Amino acid sequence: MSGADAGQAPLAGGALALTALGLALGTFMQVLDSTIANVSLPTIAGNLGESTDSGTWIITSFAVANGIALPLTGWLMGRFGVVRTFVSSVALFTLASFLCGIAWDLNSLILFRIVQGAVSGPMIPGSQTLLIAIFPPQKRSLALGIWSMTTLTAPVMGPILGGYISDNFHWGWIFLINVPFGLVAALVSWRFLRTRETATRSLPIDKVGLLLLAFWVASLQLVLDLGKNADWFHSPVIVLFTLCAAIGCAAWVIWELTERFPVVDLSLLRGRNFALGTAAFCLGYALFFANTLLMPLWLQTQLGYTATWAGMVAAPSGVVAVLLTPLVARLGGKVDARWMATVSFLAFAASFFMRGQLTTYSSITNFMMPMLVQGIAISTFFVAMINISLDGIAPERVPSATGISNFARITGGSFAASLVTTMWDRREALHQSRLAEAVTADGDAYRHTAAQLNMQGLDGFQSMAVATRQLVGQAYLLASIDLFTACGWLSLAMIALVWMARRPKPLSGPVAVD
Repeated sequence: MSGADAGQAPLAGGALALTALGLALGTFMQVLDSTIANVSLPTIAGNLGESTDSGTWIITSFAVANGIALPLTGWLMGRFGVVRTFVSSVALFTLASFLCGIAWDLNSLILFRIVQGAVSGPMIPGSQTLLIAIFPPQKRSLALGIWSMTTLTAPVMGPILGGYISDNFHWGWIFLINVPFGLVAALVSWRFLRTRETATRSLPIDKVGLLLLAFWVASLQLVLDLGKNADWFHSPVIVLFTLCAAIGCAAWVIWELTERFPVVDLSLLRGRNFALGTAAFCLGYALFFANTLLMPLWLQTQLGYTATWAGMVAAPSGVVAVLLTPLVARLGGKVDARWMATVSFLAFAASFFMRGQLTTYSSITNFMMPMLVQGIAISTFFVAMINISLDGIAPERVPSATGISNFARITGGSFAASLVTTMWDRREALHQSRLAEAVTADGDAYRHTAAQLNMQGLDGFQSMAVATRQLVGQAYLLASIDLFTACGWLSLAMIALVWMARRPKPLSGPVAVD
């Protein structure tokens, strides 16, 4: 959609400013809600009487629902129009946010987060499309700049805002703050854009493909979320859901490859750059998202950080990304995207390896330094991955291509969130048993520690409790180091994947990023 396409001139003056603000708020809210709950998981789970492990469903349920809904975005916009789809999505997202804010237990919160993720699919691509449409052609770079800044500022504000609210107010306000902003975004957008609706047409929808997609993705997510507490494949339930995921995925792939109007056009994966770019996009984002969740969990549950300070630790990553994005955007059309991707994965690897050097006595500055380096990675990651994956894709197939790549990215991030918490606890248990064996075997060290604790006025039971707490803390430290280091090596492996792709041509125009 563009002003020309709609037969109307671009907006100007106050109308342009207000509409741009409304559209930017739509993007901001959706991205914010993908990160705002990360640092608040311990607070929310504790308030609802649940474990932190169960609380990760708050994150994964939103991401999975959003990932499943993304492929429907193109169909919805073609069937009902971009304006109606965007405004309806914002309005429903606002309602779902209100329901999340008043949730009475974990099950109701997860249900409302699923709804929130499902209705938010069109928000980001809709806001980008409409921003481009309302600006004059010579100022469309400004429109994309506004869109990019909101997508990068939201991850910065998410952890800080979520932490501050959790420490000072009821956790429900994490979601309730969306209500006034959502109302403004929906009302302003409808007020100035309702006469600029795009043409609609009757389009078939692949209902079977969509149901199969939801079936196997939900089954796999249940395996990842329930497996740890159910002892994995020793549980018949986990075995059943695993079979459902495998059979459902196979059936979905076969159906989509033979369906005339597939919900996900898998034939695009025959393209070399698209397949490699999508794989790198998915895996790279999974590593990033896993570490975005792991760091605040470790800080709050083991190191005594409040949610506010855990959010402050994450803030430098977004700040650096925002500052570097204008420079990266200018270089995007001149530098081989594979080199930009290399810089991104090298920065990710450096950030993860730096985290692998942290200890329980590290200062907040030590924790912030890896996040500064991660900001460099984020600033180049999205531009490089989009350029590589969309190279050679015909314009009419770009919406389907972005739907697949972003479905893979978001779903990969959701799975990574479940896997990293499982692996963290499993590695902690392993290290705790080894440390306990070492302490028991070294009788002199054990007696020396006990004597020191007794000198501080602690009796035998108190000394044992203190020693156990230190043992658990060190075990979680070693588990965190294991995962950070593994992510660093996996990031380096992604560089080889990127260089298997052909050199992509620079993007010649704006691309909708779902």
